[in-house]
Amino acid sequence: MSRQEFRKGDVVEWDSHGGTAHGTVERKITERTEAGGRTVDASPDEPQYLVRSDKSGGTAVHKPSALRRASGKSS
Repeated sequence: MSRQEFRKGDVVEWDSHGGTAHGTVERKITERTEAGGRTVDASPDEPQYLVRSDKSGGTAVHKPSALRRASGKSS
């Protein structure tokens, strides 16, 4: 299974409580750190992504498997 790679500025979507959420990748996290209001246990082999929500403006951290490139998003 190939792992998705994202870069800063990529527009992505993910499943949220209220449906599908959209946002922009802020950065790739490759080490244990505090981000998105929690401790993120990431590594170079298991990266995670800090994403800014278009709707709330808040940030959250997601695993690559939870994200997908946004398709047909209108601004």
